[in-house]
Amino acid sequence: MAEAVLSLQGIRKTYNAGTEVETEVLHGIDMALFKGEFCALIGPSGSGKSTLLNIIGLLDRPTSGSLAIEGHDTGRLDDRGLTQLRGHSIGFVFQYHHLIPAFTAQENVMMPLLVQRGFPDAAMQARAEELLAQVGLTRWRNNKAMSMSGGQQQRVAIARALAANPAIVLADEPTGNLDTKSAETVFGMMRDVNLASGTSFLVVTHNMALAKRCDRIIEVVDGQIVASP
Repeated sequence: MAEAVLSLQGIRKTYNAGTEVETEVLHGIDMALFKGEFCALIGPSGSGKSTLLNIIGLLDRPTSGSLAIEGHDTGRLDDRGLTQLRGHSIGFVFQYHHLIPAFTAQENVMMPLLVQRGFPDAAMQARAEELLAQVGLTRWRNNKAMSMSGGQQQRVAIARALAANPAIVLADEPTGNLDTKSAETVFGMMRDVNLASGTSFLVVTHNMALAKRCDRIIEVVDGQIVASP
């Protein structure tokens, strides 16, 4: 049986607890993501997808329940421990790439490693070059982000997400801001990386055509998982 890199049990999230406007957004989420899986997370607006993704990404804490990443019980970690685990185990790709416009593609990919190590070195530069080659952007490695197309920028963002060799990449509507051709290229690139490296992907998308090409679809409705084959 495949190893679970992500495991959630009984995850609940309540806002304004103890007040008249107390609202429970997640109602006991149980799910797992296995090593090498490429999963889609779908659901209507307001279903709790964003809250769930923030909790999985260690950007927010659940009200109750347990969350483990690569066997680490995140409930036992303080804020510093969560930050370290996030930096080591999780990569992020967003709908808007959030690159630094005046930095080159290579410099943008190096940023997570600079945050970890505090100074650039040859190994960091080599890692960035390797990843840009993997996403087909070697020729553009010295181009500033602001001079690149939307699809190219999103491919830089994928390379950046992989810089620290995370176990999981969380992609929040990564093709939502792209035209059809660029969206296809970016999706294919993520899938290629997944198959080549064994990195697990959890992709939030409204594009059902793309979702159906994932290994598994997890559907969230009204704060509960209603389908996870």
